[in-house]
Amino acid sequence: MLTIGVLASGQGTNLQALIDAIKEGYLPGRIGVVISDNPQAYALERAKKAGIPAFYLPPGPRKTYLVSEVEKQYVECLVKHQVQLVCLAGFMRVIKRTFLSNFPNRIINIHPSLLPAFPGLEAWKQALDYGVKFTGCTTHFVNEYVDAGKIILQAVVPVLPDDTPESLHRRIQEKEHFIYPLSVKLIAQGQIKYGE
Repeated sequence: MLTIGVLASGQGTNLQALIDAIKEGYLPGRIGVVISDNPQAYALERAKKAGIPAFYLPPGPRKTYLVSEVEKQYVECLVKHQVQLVCLAGFMRVIKRTFLSNFPNRIINIHPSLLPAFPGLEAWKQALDYGVKFTGCTTHFVNEYVDAGKIILQAVVPVLPDDTPESLHRRIQEKEHFIYPLSVKLIAQGQIKYGE
């Protein structure tokens, strides 16, 4: 059985999708631990309600990434809980060398656009500003570059004429909650190999 570690910074809706998929027997795995860089993250509450060990680990001095010493603490926590696959679920920091070397090709992320289009923050707003007719979401392996790892799955969302950033984001999230558990399931079943 695949043991998953989830890193989250916010509401944790994708974490909830994974929790539900496991509970329903759809996803053959277990979540061993949830870690957040934000003490107020509702993701921590979701984990506690599901009986999953949940920790806030202070992120250190940098706003966009964890410095090496802090990354080591995160990695130690994941290793202690026997995590085999790390899932980023709205974790708002760039993953660096310590993480990548300890979990080579075993870190995945979900991003709210059809990568390689619109990497980075508020991708749904970028899509609206650019005027595209379709956007969506992507699961991908994490590498040293932002939102640039090998793609696992994508789902398409049409951009409607009356869409606001909020309405578009909401519809993208509905697709995220489908393809993230599916991506983890395919990895758990060996249908998608790490990094292939």
